[in-house]
Amino acid sequence: MMDAPQGATMDRILQEISAVGRRLEGMDSRMISLTEETKSMRLDIAGFQSRVTTLEQRVTAVEMQATLTENRDQELIYLHSKVVDLEDRSRRDNVRFLGFPEEIEGAVVQSFPKDILPQLTGLTFDPPLEFQRAHRLGPKHREGANHPRPIIACFLRHTLVSQLLQKARAQGPFRMNDLQIRMTADFSKETSDLRKAFLALCPVCDN
Repeated sequence: MMDAPQGATMDRILQEISAVGRRLEGMDSRMISLTEETKSMRLDIAGFQSRVTTLEQRVTAVEMQATLTENRDQELIYLHSKVVDLEDRSRRDNVRFLGFPEEIEGAVVQSFPKDILPQLTGLTFDPPLEFQRAHRLGPKHREGANHPRPIIACFLRHTLVSQLLQKARAQGPFRMNDLQIRMTADFSKETSDLRKAFLALCPVCDN
């Protein structure tokens, strides 16, 4: 038969074992909870990774589109500059005459190379000035007398055109009876606008 001290010791041991068991059960419960949380976190991370991948794909697509747009814009700018250059080259033999009244047509236009231009400029052209065609520019203004349209003449020799325009730049407007006649190169609209903007900043650069 077990004595009292031994019985008390065994009771304490059993109580401690029972307490340890309960703690282990609590730890198991917490471990299960941690495992579930870990699984949930893994699922969340997988979801985040999927969204990040989707965003990266979208950013890549946007960057590619931006690159294509930039390349297209650069190509359009280049093509536009080439068109402007070709248009200016096709007009290099043209001269604009401003100041001739609307009523002066026909015979006066035909006498440009022989009489009017040498008389206006004081230049002697050798070989003589010849042009392919001459015509008014644009539709007639309702106030034609006050807003005469320019006359454009296309000459056969560019070297003589350069000589004529150089004289016009150096001398300024020419006088013919009561008329004030000006001559300019026939630039494209883009080049003309750019030239006007440049001369507005540097008026003396026109000489």
